[in-house]
Amino acid sequence: MREVLLLCWRDTGHPQGGGSERYLERVGARLAAQGVKVTLRTAGYPGAARRERIDGIEISRGGGPYTVYPRALAAILLGRIGLGPLRGLRPDAVIDTQNGIPFFAAIAAGAPAVVLVHHGHREQWPVAGTLVGRIGWWIESWLSPRVHRRNQYLTVSLPSAEELATLGVQRERIAVVRNGAEPVPAGVRPGDRETRADAPRLVVLSRLVPHKQIEDALAATAVLRGRFPGLRLDVVGGGWWAENLQAYARELAIADAVTFHGHVDEERKHELLGRAWVQLLPSRKEGWGLAVIEAAQHGVPTIGYRSSRGLTDSIVDGVTGVLVDDAEQLADAAAELLGDGPGRAVMGEKARARAREFSWEQTGDGVHTVLAAAARGGYVSGLIAAPESSELG
Repeated sequence: MREVLLLCWRDTGHPQGGGSERYLERVGARLAAQGVKVTLRTAGYPGAARRERIDGIEISRGGGPYTVYPRALAAILLGRIGLGPLRGLRPDAVIDTQNGIPFFAAIAAGAPAVVLVHHGHREQWPVAGTLVGRIGWWIESWLSPRVHRRNQYLTVSLPSAEELATLGVQRERIAVVRNGAEPVPAGVRPGDRETRADAPRLVVLSRLVPHKQIEDALAATAVLRGRFPGLRLDVVGGGWWAENLQAYARELAIADAVTFHGHVDEERKHELLGRAWVQLLPSRKEGWGLAVIEAAQHGVPTIGYRSSRGLTDSIVDGVTGVLVDDAEQLADAAAELLGDGPGRAVMGEKARARAREFSWEQTGDGVHTVLAAAARGGYVSGLIAAPESSELG
């Protein structure tokens, strides 16, 4: 395989970029390192260059939250006749990232499309408004599976694969390649007794948007504060919902116990994770939950919701973390872990051991396997492990 096109509505530089964007770019970087020509088409945003090369990936930007889709299709079609920002593009396969809405790249690309779905968005569409939400869910749940009825699907967890199957996608066309994880930065000490905060410390690593339900972590902090003197919560990440969360912390009278760090660099992120005792991840929906593995690299177990689906794959319940069903159980489980130092340490070390199983190199190689099969006109299914050799053809 010599050339691939990646399509996504955002990149990691976008103010609202997150884990799904990182997945695609880390895969692209791995493919580029193996000699594959990689182009990423995505939306523009203030301050972003229209064209840029990062980690071997040629990035082309154009359009906004909605216009990114038609403009990408137009760029692909023009590129096939030697015009526009994608002129000369001849991909062997295309990754069409469906963050609720796909690009429908198979219509324009003249190459096999692999539809990348991190998770379904049924629970998130209402945030877009009643009409847009209904249209979006119709596209995601009815139109897209029919348009892509002959295309390969790619997702990041076994629960997300099950979700796709309920929408009518044939299981033999659904491949699962789990997220990788960056190593802890060289200048940061992995979490241990020396890095842990002296007083109980919770952490949330997440984009600040409504479906992440950070309010539940704030409520848990309010409940636990009286039981654990000096308890603090670090909220690491940014997003358009931040002011609402800050107002809620003031309403709960815990503003002095919560630090909203906003966007931070990798070193600072890992320093904060290394200080934490327990991570709370009360998201309504996750495809996988990269934050689970990043916290685990520091021996920090995560408590999250069973109903989020993806966390049932990234968290081994009762072993590397805890799965709960509601906000009350979230606070109860946090109280139990905070109060049980030896048990928390054992769980954290099991989480750390599992985190070592994941790398972006393995993820990139697994996706390469999926793309190569699609380029040949075939399908792969189930959990895809990285090939033993990195010599991929």
